[in-house]
Amino acid sequence: MALRATAISCNIARLRNPSLLSSIPNYLTLRFHHSLSHSYPLHTFKSYPYYQTGYKYDQIRALQEATVTPKKQNEEEQSPQDWRIKMLYDGDCPLCMREVNMLRERNKQYGTIKFVDISSDEYSPEENQGLEYKTVMGRIHAIQSDGTIVTDVEAFRKLYEQVGLGWVYAITKYKPIAKIADAVYGVWAKYRLQITGRPPLEEILEVRKKGKGEVCRDSNACKM
Repeated sequence: MALRATAISCNIARLRNPSLLSSIPNYLTLRFHHSLSHSYPLHTFKSYPYYQTGYKYDQIRALQEATVTPKKQNEEEQSPQDWRIKMLYDGDCPLCMREVNMLRERNKQYGTIKFVDISSDEYSPEENQGLEYKTVMGRIHAIQSDGTIVTDVEAFRKLYEQVGLGWVYAITKYKPIAKIADAVYGVWAKYRLQITGRPPLEEILEVRKKGKGEVCRDSNACKM
């Protein structure tokens, strides 16, 4: 009897105010949004239209699909100010980046390496012992805090020593071994662009010059 009386009361209320029941889903939807907004930022939800045939909480699916993009660390955050050696690396080289990322991860503990991406438009030879882009692209270069430039396998040895992995290249301290290691590395450095599916260095240099546009009319501003 109680349920029947309630149903009759609802029908009477609906006749008096037809919009009453139709507003209930909207009210529930607003309450749903209100409860989620305390736990999740509003920008994680997508806007979905409400259909007259029914009310579907697509916001739940949108929330499940939403992904949080990790904040990308800038070069200053990744490179400490009290560095002992600076690594000049080609950020466009996928194989090179595997080693760079490994060293960068190790460097979180030691904080002794400063990483400089030579492929960046902001790379400045003047801030890196005058080493131009074309020169550094030819082979690995590292700069010690006293300004000393080291290249080839010696550069790797110095870098690895700064993050507790000196034993990896320890054998290259012996000159006969060092010569062999440098020869092997020289072959890799010569053909690394082809191996990684990139165009020849001349084409890369041409693209960089065109990218600089009007700035390249000044010969002093176009150092590669």
